[in-house]
Amino acid sequence: MNLLLEIGCEEIPGWMLPGALEYLEKSVGDLARNRQLGDVTFRMDATPRRLVLRAEGLLEQEPDSSERVWGPAKSAPPAAVAGFAKKQGVTPGDLEVLSDGKVEKYSYVRQTAGSSALDILAEELPQIILKTPFPKTMFWPGKGGARFIRPIRWIVALLGSDVISFEIAGVWAGNESSGHRKLGAVRFPVTYDTFEARLRENFVILSAAERRARIRAVPTKYKCDNELLETLVYLTEWPTPITGSFDTEFLALPGEVLTTVMRYHQKYFSVGNPEGGLAPLFVAVTNTDGDPAGLIRLGNERVLRARFNDARFFWDTDQKRKLEDRVKDLANVTFQAKLGSYLEKTERVTDLAFTLLIHARANGAPVSDQDLKDAKVRYAFGEDKSEFHAVRAARLCKTDLTTELVKEFTELQGVVGGLYCKFQGEPEEVATAVYDHYKPVSMEDSIPRTEAGRVVAIADKLDTLRGCFKVGLIPSGSKDPFALRRAAQGIVKIAVDGQMRLPLRNLMGDDAALADFFLDRVRYYFREVLGYKYDEVNAVIASGWDDLVDVAERLEAIREARPTEDFEPVAAGFKRIKNILKQSGGVSGGYIDRALIEEGPENGLFEATSAAAERMPSLSWREKVQTLASMRPYIDRFFDGVMVNVPDAAVRRNRLALLGTMLAEFSTIADFSEIVTGGEK
Repeated sequence: MNLLLEIGCEEIPGWMLPGALEYLEKSVGDLARNRQLGDVTFRMDATPRRLVLRAEGLLEQEPDSSERVWGPAKSAPPAAVAGFAKKQGVTPGDLEVLSDGKVEKYSYVRQTAGSSALDILAEELPQIILKTPFPKTMFWPGKGGARFIRPIRWIVALLGSDVISFEIAGVWAGNESSGHRKLGAVRFPVTYDTFEARLRENFVILSAAERRARIRAVPTKYKCDNELLETLVYLTEWPTPITGSFDTEFLALPGEVLTTVMRYHQKYFSVGNPEGGLAPLFVAVTNTDGDPAGLIRLGNERVLRARFNDARFFWDTDQKRKLEDRVKDLANVTFQAKLGSYLEKTERVTDLAFTLLIHARANGAPVSDQDLKDAKVRYAFGEDKSEFHAVRAARLCKTDLTTELVKEFTELQGVVGGLYCKFQGEPEEVATAVYDHYKPVSMEDSIPRTEAGRVVAIADKLDTLRGCFKVGLIPSGSKDPFALRRAAQGIVKIAVDGQMRLPLRNLMGDDAALADFFLDRVRYYFREVLGYKYDEVNAVIASGWDDLVDVAERLEAIREARPTEDFEPVAAGFKRIKNILKQSGGVSGGYIDRALIEEGPENGLFEATSAAAERMPSLSWREKVQTLASMRPYIDRFFDGVMVNVPDAAVRRNRLALLGTMLAEFSTIADFSEIVTGGEK
């Protein structure tokens, strides 16, 4: 049998619809499985005013069931036996005497007829519907009433041709749907087979894919914005694209400003020109059946003109002050109540930018406190500031928060700062760094384009992390109001993708909670984003993660070597070595007395370890891992022919020192005991 469930509501925010559909499909699917109603397949759809579930393959009735009910013991008095039989609706002669595994008891197999699917659904669907998870819900028709994201106005619930009878807040399920709010009929009957066609007759396109294709089919080649496209797909039931235009004089404003006004404030697509800039056109998507008189187009053009005039006014007003003059105004903009103003944050970020910049230029080499002091002296008293563009950008990066344009169009923070820097004559690298410093906003987003931008972005995010953890604003569960996970993930992505060798672990300070939090993001990035195996990540991180570029290089070397025949056996050997050393009290190396080395397997391992130790400092990580794999025959022969824990204390200590030296030498790559080998999988 086929099931049709349509929940008709006031308009639901589009971003909430996919999660609601997923829940309904899972809940009805679980119900069908638990009640043995067949192998059911689903089709899920949604528009702003309806959630729709269609299911095929439901059985008319759940199977009959039987259950053995245990009564009193065989030795019980007749009255107890009679009471048990009466409760089961039978006579004592209908009972059986069986052992329950301990004693013999009276028992009876109770047969229960399966309920009809119609009755099951009538009982269960109201609770399933009302438990649909939404970020916020409302009571209707008043306090104490039903709770849902929006008031439910109609319900279609059909099993085959039968109406599933239930009620929610006075709305009874039936067989009547509703069309487009303005173009369709208020009510009309439907069946499972005619449902989609009847909706179309009433100007509702049920399929999101079809609505998406209808929006894309406009002749004007607009700049496709997938996020905006999905928003419009779930804002409309009968989407109709309309092309409008605006005065070319507005093209004097930066394209980012025009695009933001169109996208965020009007939900319009912008249109590009052949040169890569903007054309004086836009595409709006209306929830109508066209615009034959052009009135909708004219209305959209009028609204957009007003918004562009606002943007131009704010731009011109902001240019009356330099960004440098706005730095002191940040004292009046609160960053966070416990962490002070944006001026205080700017001072911290600028100081961090100095530190990060010098470390980035050192490319992994040690940086002393004196190196940092010398850099600050060069910046303060030197005439050439070009090597410190990142520091200048850090000082200016938050100043656009005081501008009128950002106050009106908050989505443009950072971008406006970069545009104003360029317009006001700041160096190109400073402008680009300010423009990019909020990046990446997701794992799909790109990192800042320049070294200066990456330094400022990391400094800004790192300051937020350090400050929030210092005052106890730590993410808990799914709650992360300051987007600290995104900030930490952004730092990891910038460091790895931007090849920035920075002492990130040391920059966390003494905050163990912050270090653990950040390390969790490091693990996530290498496992889930870059696709390394969990044991490889654990092994490499155990040998240090201060420099994430170094971590990435070691991981890649291990990933390349792992498929070779020698790698996992060597890893298993290292696990054995680590266990031996642990049991011996943790000997990790020390002086090896050559005179106590026996000829044969022990000397072979000693010579191979000594040769490897001489070569290791000059080798790449890939070559170091290859050298490790080449140790397999020496390790195998050693364990096959040499006993480590011999009675002679000097020989025992010498052999432990040999194993400890070899372990320490190769543990700079990874803790190979973390690698899961064939026998452990």
